[in-house]
Amino acid sequence: MTSVTGPRRLLLLRHAKAEHPDVPDIQRPLALVGRKQSGKVGRALAAEDLVPDLVLCSSSVRTRQTWDLVRSSLGAEPEVRHLDDLYYAGSSALVELVRAVPAEARTVLVVGHEPTMSQAAVLLAGPDSDPATLERVRVGVPTASWSLLEVGPWDGLAAGTAALRRLAVPQ
Repeated sequence: MTSVTGPRRLLLLRHAKAEHPDVPDIQRPLALVGRKQSGKVGRALAAEDLVPDLVLCSSSVRTRQTWDLVRSSLGAEPEVRHLDDLYYAGSSALVELVRAVPAEARTVLVVGHEPTMSQAAVLLAGPDSDPATLERVRVGVPTASWSLLEVGPWDGLAAGTAALRRLAVPQ
């Protein structure tokens, strides 16, 4: 992991569009449109210099596939942790998982599920957040969208301590 100065960045990415076959939810794969969305996310993150040092990815098939396709167009190989806990996590549990991130990580990407992704962004958003972005995230986020939050030390992450800067939605 790099040791770069400046704000830490937390990216909360909802998995891309999934199919609805007759399989358990955790085994649902990405749809073709979801595969295309994932490549766009990777290219956008690379273009905006938001390449993560660490990725926390839910253990579901669709989140793993989303990450694999994001990574393939990102041009980087960050450390990845596939977490069963993230599949089941609500917003508070997600914050606890991020609080345990190593201090040297500067940009962390969480690949997870709705409504946890939007609820975590709202929970963390403090007074320096962009008001329009906060209002948009409050109603939920579409597939393959990601929220950018600037945060302080990971172990100090708590409700209202981050600045929600933007929500990116792939076209």
